[in-house]
Amino acid sequence: MVGTGGPVATFSVWDYVVFAATILGAAGIGLFQAIRGRKETTSDEFLLGGRQMTAVPVAMSLTASFMSGITVIGTPAEAYRFGAAFWLFGFSYSIMSTITAEIFVPLFYRLGITSAYEYLGLRFSRPIRIIGTSMYIVQTALYTGLVIYAPALALNQITGLDLWGVLVATGAVCIIYCTLGGLKAVIWTDVLQMVVMLVGFVAVIARGAVLRGGLTQVFEDAREGGRLKTFDFNPDPRMRHSFWSILIGGSIMWVSIYSINQSQVQRYISCKTLGHAKMSLYVNMVGLWLTVSLAMLTGLTMYSIYKMCDPFTNGDVSTYDQLLPYLVMDILASYPGVPGLFVAAAYSGTLSTVSSSINALVAVTMEDFIIPLWTNRTQKQVTWLNMGLSVFFGGVCIGMAGVASLLGSVLQAALSIFGMISGPLLGLYVLGMFFRTPNSIGSLSGMIIGLVLTLWVGIGSQIYPPTADKTLPLPLSTVGCNSTISQNYTTQTPWTSTVPMTTLPSVRPPLADSWYSLSYLYFAVVGVLVTVVSGLLISIATGGCKQEKLHPDLFVKTSDLFCFRSCNTSEAPHTEEKNGIDNKVFTELPPEIISKEMTTKL
Repeated sequence: MVGTGGPVATFSVWDYVVFAATILGAAGIGLFQAIRGRKETTSDEFLLGGRQMTAVPVAMSLTASFMSGITVIGTPAEAYRFGAAFWLFGFSYSIMSTITAEIFVPLFYRLGITSAYEYLGLRFSRPIRIIGTSMYIVQTALYTGLVIYAPALALNQITGLDLWGVLVATGAVCIIYCTLGGLKAVIWTDVLQMVVMLVGFVAVIARGAVLRGGLTQVFEDAREGGRLKTFDFNPDPRMRHSFWSILIGGSIMWVSIYSINQSQVQRYISCKTLGHAKMSLYVNMVGLWLTVSLAMLTGLTMYSIYKMCDPFTNGDVSTYDQLLPYLVMDILASYPGVPGLFVAAAYSGTLSTVSSSINALVAVTMEDFIIPLWTNRTQKQVTWLNMGLSVFFGGVCIGMAGVASLLGSVLQAALSIFGMISGPLLGLYVLGMFFRTPNSIGSLSGMIIGLVLTLWVGIGSQIYPPTADKTLPLPLSTVGCNSTISQNYTTQTPWTSTVPMTTLPSVRPPLADSWYSLSYLYFAVVGVLVTVVSGLLISIATGGCKQEKLHPDLFVKTSDLFCFRSCNTSEAPHTEEKNGIDNKVFTELPPEIISKEMTTKL
C-alpha cells in the first residue's frame, strides 16, 4: 500500500524505453545541429553559436545548466525534511537576474569576450587571468563528476539501473553532442531537457494529489507538519535558512554563479543583441521560479504521502536523496513508462549540467591557454582542437565521477568547498569593475585572503557540524508503517573499497558554535566582502592610486543600467572583424599598457 513503507517495484520494460528515448533524443539534437551547421566550422560558431542566439532558448539553457540531477532529487527532499523556506530563493533569483543583466552583461558584451576570465587579463594582468581560469577548471571538473555520480547512485539503489552503465552513457551522450554540435547543440538540448525536468515534477505532483484527494489536502498536511512556516526573520547568521540568509547570502551566492561562471556567461554573450542577452536572464528568472516551485511542491506532496511512515527512518532507503526515486516507484509503478519519465527528468538535469560544463571548459582552455600561445594556427586546426578537447573533458568528468564514488560521506563537504571558491572570485571582479584603485598585487592578495577565510569556515563547519536546533529537520513519524526493515541496501560502486565514516570529534573548540556554525549561504558573502576590503587596502598601500588611467570600457557605466536598445554597432560585441585587432592580444599586456592600446582598439 502506498505510503506505508516496504519494498517498491523496479523498472519495467517501458520505463527503460522512455529513459533510453530521452537520452537518444538529446544525442539526436546534437547530430542535427552538427549536420545543420556543417559548413560553419569557426571557433566562434562552435563556442558561441556564432553570437546569433535568441533570448528564449538561451534562457531555458541558463535555467537547465544549474538545475542538475542533484537539484531534481535534492530540492524535494529539502522541502520534505525542512519545509518550504527554500521557496524564498525566488527572491534571490530576482535579485541575481537583475544584477547580472544590468551590471555584468553590458560590460562583458561590450568587450566581446569569449572567456569570462579574459576580463581579469584586461583589467589586471595575465597571471591573474590564468589563476581565475585554473580555479574554474578544477572546480568545474570536480563538481561535474559529483553531478554525474550523486543522482546515479541514488537512482541505482531504487531503480536497479547499472551505476557505471548510466555514468558512462551520460558522459558519452554529452561528448557526442558537445563535440559535433558545439554551443548550439548544448543550448537546444538544454531546452528539451528543461521541458522533461518540469514534466517529471508535474507527473509526481499530479499522481500524489490524486492519492491524497487534491492539492488542498497536500497543503493541509504540510501546514499541520510545520512545513509551510516559510518566513523566519531571525537575524542570527547561524540560521541555516532564514529570510535574511536566503535573501542576502543566497542572492550573492547566485550572483557569483550566474555573473562570472563561464557556463553561464558563455550563454548570454552568445545572444545576437544586448537586448536578447538581458532578456534571456529575465526569462531565466521566471524559469527558476517555476522550477523551484514545482520542486518544493513535489517535496510537500512527498511529505503528505509519507507523513506517517518516513521511508528513511523505516529503513526503506539508505539516504534522504533516495526519497524521491522511492516515491516515484511507489506511486507511479502501475503506470508503465512514467517512472522512466521521472528518471529521464533527473538525468536531463545531469545531462544539461555536464554538457554546459564541457562546452565551457573547452572555451576557457582555448581562449586562456592555447590561443594566446599558438599564434600561427589555422581555422581547421582550431576546429579539430575544440572537438578533441570536448572528448577530453568529457572523459575527465566521467573519471571524476569515479573519484566521487570513493568519497563516501565527503560528497557534501566537497560540494561546499567548491561553492566557497565563487565568493572570493566574485570579489575580484567587483574590485575590477567598480574601483579604479585596485592593482594586480592588491586584488590578487585580497582574493587569496578571502579564499583562505571561506575555506577555513567551510572546512571547520564540516569537521564540527552545528549542533543547535537551528539546523535540525522537522519531525517525521513511522507510526503508520506496515513493517520495519533494517537498512540493508548495498551500493553498486565501481570499486569494492569503501571510505570509512569519520568519527566526529568529541571535544568542540570555542569556534564550533559560533564561526563554524555560520550558515553556508553566507560563505560567498564573507568571500566577497573580505576580498574587496583587503584588496582595496593592499592596493592603496602598493601604489594603486598612482596607476595610469585605465580605459572606461573596463568599468561599469551608468548608461548600462536598464537600457534595452535596438541592435546597432555600439551594442554589438567587439570582434576582430569589426575592429581589425584581435581582442585577445590585450590579455598579454599589463594594465598600464592596456589603457593605451584599448583606445586604438575600441
